Amino acid sequence: MMADSISPDDMRKELEKQIADLRKEISALGKSIADRGAETLERTREAASEAVDRARGQTRASFQQAREQAHAVTDAAREHPGTAATILSSAGIVGFVIGLVVGATLLGNERR
Repeated sequence: MMADSISPDDMRKELEKQIADLRKEISALGKSIADRGAETLERTREAASEAVDRARGQTRASFQQAREQAHAVTDAAREHPGTAATILSSAGIVGFVIGLVVGATLLGNERR
């Protein structure tokens, strides 16, 4: 045999060592990916939680503003019942006229 030749047994041992090294590297890569995924998930959860908190605050502020406006309208209607009745009657008449126009338009479209 030549001095440079490798025995089949040595070759098998070297391949087994390389395979073991590759398995360790794959395992380390898998752990790294899992850690990054966990970090990304945590950041996403935190961002979502912050967005929900902001939305809650904005919703509360909107409801409070709507409540205040409703009270202002109620107070104005109590102070000026004639004006309130006129506004509501006018809105009713406008709604009725819009209904007539839409109904006539739809009826006209059916006849064509």
